[in-house]
Amino acid sequence: MSRVADALDAVEAEGRGAFIGYLVLGYPDLYTSVEAAITLAENGVDVLELGLPYSDPVMDGSIIQEATQTALANGFRLSDLFPAVKEIVERAGVPVLVMTYWNPVVQYGVDRYADDLAAAGGAGLITPDITPDAAAEWIAASERAGLDRVFLAAPTSTDDRIDLIVRSSTGFVYTVSTMGITGERAQLDAAARTLVGGLREHGCKRACVGVGISAAGQVAGVLDYADGAIVGTALVRALRDGGLEGLASTARTLAAGTVRAPSSPF
Repeated sequence: MSRVADALDAVEAEGRGAFIGYLVLGYPDLYTSVEAAITLAENGVDVLELGLPYSDPVMDGSIIQEATQTALANGFRLSDLFPAVKEIVERAGVPVLVMTYWNPVVQYGVDRYADDLAAAGGAGLITPDITPDAAAEWIAASERAGLDRVFLAAPTSTDDRIDLIVRSSTGFVYTVSTMGITGERAQLDAAARTLVGGLREHGCKRACVGVGISAAGQVAGVLDYADGAIVGTALVRALRDGGLEGLASTARTLAAGTVRAPSSPF
């Protein structure tokens, strides 16, 4: 069973693509970040991705790095994660994935992390800096705990790597739209479409595209060929600049891009 896969399938049945929204947990403070996650769920987000603050966020752009540093400076600790996930899951009614670099999981203990996340109601992990061939311990722990494993595929991934990622991922494959760090971009790399096509050829049922998506038109464009659009920096910026009201407005605007036009019968 995969709550994330079930959510994506339900969205597909409604004639939409999925909107996956990312926020940094603990930014600007723990209470507000929980309320921000609820705000996203109430304004069109189908799956929540909570970024765990980490001191060396190598994949993240300046906006998310700034939020991460603020969360850490304000005292966020890993022990805050599980109660926050529990509250968000209970109130939001959508699956909650945690995006985390691998070192905090190892430091906490892989099995302990899996058990505590499952007990809190979390759906699984997105792990940007560990590949399936190096993740045997996590794969075993996630299978035992019933958690999703979301691995990343990039435009540079070889066919063999894509095959391994598809076989090892559950929920969806996180499809990196372009090479580089996260952030808003005026144009998305066409390589994302090619990459999703390659994933499909290897049996991928659900591919969601992230990195660089910041406008409803880009959401719609991605959902022309993918199952979900992942937005992070634009939402973190909206929270920073406009608080919860600004975040809600931005989320609604982006969610408008998820409705697919009905296919012609001719």
